[in-house]
Amino acid sequence: MKIHYGTALGAVALVAVHILIRMTQKFSDSLQYQNVIANYHFLPYALMLEVVLILLSVHGFNGLRVILLELKQGTSYERAINYGSIGAMVALIAFGSRTILMAGMGIS
Repeated sequence: MKIHYGTALGAVALVAVHILIRMTQKFSDSLQYQNVIANYHFLPYALMLEVVLILLSVHGFNGLRVILLELKQGTSYERAINYGSIGAMVALIAFGSRTILMAGMGIS
């Protein structure tokens, strides 16, 4: 559970920073294509988005794993849930990281 609490606290803190950064512009201006791409070109902000992606993925899939493990017991079921949630989490992080890298490098 310490992982769940730690990722929750980290995500809340970084999402708060993300919202504060977004509030420096008008909402409609922050959604313009040039501004969105500029965010990914700014390395500290892109790294923060990557950390947010990892924290929220770990938090979400760990929570789902705990819920699914409470529904049913059994060694093979628990092994399938554990490996399935880790695999889904890795896939989501890989796809999100790919998006951040492509936007940061200017690949569309």
